Amino acid sequence: MKTLPTSQPELALPDRRLFLGGLGKATLSATAVALIVGCESLAANQDKQMAANSAQDVGILNVALGLEHEAIGAYQLGAESGLLQKPVLDVAVLFQSQHKEHRDALTGAIMKMGGTPVAAKPLGDYAAALKADTLKSQADVLMLAAKLERGAANAYLGVIPSFEDPGLAQVSGRLAADETMHWTVLAQALGQALPSKALSFGA
Repeated sequence: MKTLPTSQPELALPDRRLFLGGLGKATLSATAVALIVGCESLAANQDKQMAANSAQDVGILNVALGLEHEAIGAYQLGAESGLLQKPVLDVAVLFQSQHKEHRDALTGAIMKMGGTPVAAKPLGDYAAALKADTLKSQADVLMLAAKLERGAANAYLGVIPSFEDPGLAQVSGRLAADETMHWTVLAQALGQALPSKALSFGA
C-alpha cells in the first residue's frame, strides 16, 4: 500500500468555524495575498499599512492553513486505511500533494509577515476529530474527503468579496478552484449526480 509522509508536531489549530462562517467579513491585506503567490515586489508596493494589518492577516492565513493541515491529514488517513484501491489511491495521493502546495504557500506568506505558522496536529487527533474509526469502505473515505473539499471551496470563495483588487481576489479563486476540482472528481467516483443548478458553490 502506498503511504504518505506523516504530519507535523502538535500545535492547536484555529477554529475551523471562523473560516467557514465569518471569514468573508474579514479582509486580507494586499500584502498578505501577494506573499501567498510569492510576489514580494507586489507586496512591497501594495500595502502601506502592513504592520497594522499583519496580526489580522496572520490570523486569517493560519485558519486557512489549519484547513489545509486537516485535508492533508484526512488523505493520510485514507491512504493508511487500506480501503482505497488503485487508481483511487493514486488520486488521493495527488490531491494530498496539492494540499501540501497550498500549505507551503500559506506557511511562506505567514513567515514573511513575521508570524508563526500553525503546525499540524498529530494524525491521531485528526482521526478522532474526523471519526476515522467509522470509515469501513472506500466510499466512506471518499465521502469524508468530498465533504472537506466542498467546505474548503466554499470557504475560499467566501473570502473573495473582501478584496478590493480583482487580481488579488483571483488568488483565493485559484485555491477554491483546486478544492472544487477535487470535490468534482470525488463526487464522480462516488457516482453522485452533479449539482442540478448553477451557482451551487460559495452560497
